[in-house]
Amino acid sequence: MRALRLAVATFALMMLAALLPFAAANATADSLLAYGARIAGDDARTRIVIDMDREPTFSVHYLDNPVRVVVDLPATAFGFPAADLKATGLFKDIRYGTMDADSARIVLTAKKPVKLVMAKVQANESGKGSRLVLDAEMLPAEQFAELVKKQSWTSDDTAKDVGPVEPAEKADPNTFLVAVDAGHGGIDAGATGSDGVTQEKDITLAFAKMFADKLNAQPGIKAFLVRDKDQYLSLSERVTIARQNHASLFISLHADTLKQKDIRGATVYTISDKASDRLAGEVADRENNSDQIAAADTQAQPAAVTDILMDLTRRETQAFSISLAQDVLSSFNGQVSMINNPHRHAGFRVLQAPDVPSILLELGFLSNKDDEKLLLDLDWRQRVADRLTEAVKQYRVSIIANGG
Repeated sequence: MRALRLAVATFALMMLAALLPFAAANATADSLLAYGARIAGDDARTRIVIDMDREPTFSVHYLDNPVRVVVDLPATAFGFPAADLKATGLFKDIRYGTMDADSARIVLTAKKPVKLVMAKVQANESGKGSRLVLDAEMLPAEQFAELVKKQSWTSDDTAKDVGPVEPAEKADPNTFLVAVDAGHGGIDAGATGSDGVTQEKDITLAFAKMFADKLNAQPGIKAFLVRDKDQYLSLSERVTIARQNHASLFISLHADTLKQKDIRGATVYTISDKASDRLAGEVADRENNSDQIAAADTQAQPAAVTDILMDLTRRETQAFSISLAQDVLSSFNGQVSMINNPHRHAGFRVLQAPDVPSILLELGFLSNKDDEKLLLDLDWRQRVADRLTEAVKQYRVSIIANGG
């Protein structure tokens, strides 16, 4: 029976494209009116908002091969220009239209497995009508397969199909979880050493594995690698992976190059709307542009909830990030060579999680031959990983002492 329902649904989707031109003509006086739409996001998170003349009922389901999100509505007339809902972010194709006299459907074809983490109806700010808000996030392929498998395709099934992405990292709630992010990867090699052979993506991954192993040897601490192999991940994907797994910390590792080849040493960056100095601004611009190498979608992120609670969360997270940076600098002091003014800040996109304290650590600079030798030295890496582990331990102790 379930197979029959899926077959019927698939056939209906195939017919949808042919029905679109007739949607408005077939609308009845009782039809809902969708009079506006907008979409924003990137390859990790995308939001769709549809303005309607009154509150709609709806249900959500998923199909595979290709990955699609199906939103069923009552009879609806779509009165907005198609350009207002042009596929972007996670979605490569968006179709909508009348199914029959009593129903309509929106079909979102995705570039990768996705899940609606939020699907709800809100009152329009003007007080007239309602808006349907759909927030999609990338989803591990195995979770998407399970989501498709467990559907019943009934209208009351939607609650199961909308909600947070299940963490891939199964950690005890009392465990301090650290997301270790090896910068760059795949087609994005990052910086290159003076020999033209050493690549930043290899340096960061080797160090990340060593650092994560040391953290995992500590009681009460668990670390996971945001990327554990030579693969490309966009900046937004990295942030989203940390958030979906409810990481307590996010540490992004890098080994950049600078025009001034005499500059060397470790640097710790935290996020800020304004760069602390010209060098920090240049490094942030270069890191933020890394997505362009892989032609990743870097459009505007979905708008955050602009209320006082979100603002307080961001401020608290920034304060924790600064505290972590200070613990790293204290641990490195006298043990690891650091740049002048080693704590700097700028608008790094990879540090934008509003609820995960985050730092970006430049281990050193591949543009400096002395730094490059150290970055390739196993003993030096061990020493830096040890000091960084001590910093995380100290940070955890301070958080626990303050009731965190």
